[in-house]
Amino acid sequence: MSESEEPIEIEALPLDAWHRARGARMVPFAGYEMPIQYAGPQGGIMAEHFWTREHAGLFDVSHMGQLIVEGEGAAEALEAFLPGDISGLKPGRIRYSLLLAEDGGILDDLMVTNVTPPGGETPRFYIVVNGATKWDDIAFLREHLPDEITLTHLDDRGLLALQGPEAAAVLEAIAPGAADGLYFMQGTSVEWRGEQLGIGRGGYTGEDGFELSFPAERLAELAEALCADDRVRPVGLGARDSLRLEAGLPLYGHDLDENIDPVEGSAAFAISKRRREQGGFHGADRILRALTDGAPRKLVGFTVEGRMPVREGASIYSDEALIGRITSGGFAPSVGAPIAMGYVDTQYSAPGTPLEAEVRGKRVPLTVETMPFMPHRYHRQPRNQATGASK
Repeated sequence: MSESEEPIEIEALPLDAWHRARGARMVPFAGYEMPIQYAGPQGGIMAEHFWTREHAGLFDVSHMGQLIVEGEGAAEALEAFLPGDISGLKPGRIRYSLLLAEDGGILDDLMVTNVTPPGGETPRFYIVVNGATKWDDIAFLREHLPDEITLTHLDDRGLLALQGPEAAAVLEAIAPGAADGLYFMQGTSVEWRGEQLGIGRGGYTGEDGFELSFPAERLAELAEALCADDRVRPVGLGARDSLRLEAGLPLYGHDLDENIDPVEGSAAFAISKRRREQGGFHGADRILRALTDGAPRKLVGFTVEGRMPVREGASIYSDEALIGRITSGGFAPSVGAPIAMGYVDTQYSAPGTPLEAEVRGKRVPLTVETMPFMPHRYHRQPRNQATGASK
């Protein structure tokens, strides 16, 4: 470290002592000491991964930023740098979107929930951003939002993610009615033990589940209530990464960054139909041109031959031509083999294309694969109900 460099301050999560009491191995991540896995016969990345796929895993994601953006014209103001249809987002609905730099590069990926109360006149949006980028995101929003739009950082609230096929039953057991009638990408709030519990149904594991926002000073009480159920175990960052990789979901700072636009990042689905027709967001010229003409490179998934994992940074070759790099990779417990994600020149992006990655001076065969590697099991609203609800 040079004399001019400031040491990185590592913060503690609201549940730091709770994790350590359960034998968590803590590691620095996104500016926080985070549990990577837990000790004991029920702990370890493989056991925690399979437990989440079969039951319900509890993840502490309090490092992420929770924001409120509100005020008359808030949706239109957000649409200046988010390519999604925020104006058309109904109260109680959640939308995945991207925070775009002026040149169209991705500054962050995030979730937006319309939390305008029934009968409310002032639009109100709850936004969850990545932990590693939240301070830059907040600075960007303060600079780019009009003065009449209010931005509030909910730094007094923690965030838990309850994921797995038994998550809904567990949440119903401690908060009856909380999950009932709530589908994927819908949110609500209920009163739990005298405090507002914010609930969003979705999942970064590919499983059905919920993100639960609760006052940080009482977060341990919520975690205890959930883990008192035999169907729930705490799960660390290690299994979170293998689960999201199997689900084909990108990790910001690895698979997405400010040098990549949404088309290259295989995230064009985040650009709503109306926004494609009207433009008007950061980088629209570049992004809409890429939608029409195609991007020069593309994020794709790979199956890997053999048992050797292919990690981030590995070069990708077609014969002797260097055509890309790996951005995420590792052993996938539910797949039973190594898998990876990375960028290749678009001409090599078709599923089934044979390629090679260089690992420790050796070539490892890869095949371009359609993602996700494991089917998503979200609790989606039946199409006829969704259609009816939108009228």
